[in-house]
Amino acid sequence: MSTLRQALEEYLRVRRALGYKLHEAGAALPKFVSFMEEQGAEHITARLALEWAQLPKNVQAAEWAQRLCYVRCFARYRSATDSATEVPAGGLLPHRRRRARPYLYTDKEIDNLLSAALELPTAFPSTRLRPHIFHCLIGLLSVTGLRFGEALNLHVSDVDFDNAILTIRGAKLGRDRLVPIHASTCDALAAYLGHRERFLVARDSPYLFASRRGKRLDKGVVHRTFYTLSRKTGLRGPNDSHGPRLHDLRHRFAVLTLLHWYTVGEDPARRLPVLSTFLGHVHIEDTFWYLSAWPELMAQAMTRLERRWGESS
Repeated sequence: MSTLRQALEEYLRVRRALGYKLHEAGAALPKFVSFMEEQGAEHITARLALEWAQLPKNVQAAEWAQRLCYVRCFARYRSATDSATEVPAGGLLPHRRRRARPYLYTDKEIDNLLSAALELPTAFPSTRLRPHIFHCLIGLLSVTGLRFGEALNLHVSDVDFDNAILTIRGAKLGRDRLVPIHASTCDALAAYLGHRERFLVARDSPYLFASRRGKRLDKGVVHRTFYTLSRKTGLRGPNDSHGPRLHDLRHRFAVLTLLHWYTVGEDPARRLPVLSTFLGHVHIEDTFWYLSAWPELMAQAMTRLERRWGESS
């Protein structure tokens, strides 16, 4: 085993101990080390890092930049014990990441998705539980603002009906949090668990949303099913490769919460940390982005500001 490969194992272990999951970096960096071994290189250099980052020629520049970023972070760590390590400059392969424009679902569109979910086919290899899984999953995402992965990671034991609370475990940076839920959400979850008890063969599965074999639902399968529902309800065209996303249900929850606070006269600036904690954001700036990303919220903010100016004149 090379010293560089040992250093990579240490780097990943340290970073994960700090709460970083490093799914993509953990898959990409061993390939970088293999590339370095093929080149007979013992020390990371900017030239080799740049060459490896650009190996896939048929991808967008954003992926090149991301691959180089993985190496840059590893090189910073490695440079502490290897003075010959070169840390690739930040200006190499520059790419400004653009956040996707969120889609704000209407109540009618949510209702249509829920209805379409209950009409999903149940013939093998699907199961009779499948329609109820997607009906409950989409509904839960729309009223709690959970991240898609957080919902899939839920265990049955994470649902506390007595206190109307969901326990979200191992979210970003390994943090846990408690998410209060409405009584109607408790009722919907209880109804779903009744269907789960009837139709799930692997009843010993801990996952709230389990596959036919009791495993955690595969993200790719869920996304493809959601695309099918989107096309059926008119949210996407038959051949559209882009359109409203599951993650946009999280945006909807955040936007509607902020709009509600404006409507009832609450001060969103003071309440924003509450929403940030609820959503599991590490930095409150991440929550503030929901305000700047939606024109109706900006209009509410301007109205509030103009009213404040009028009161002070």
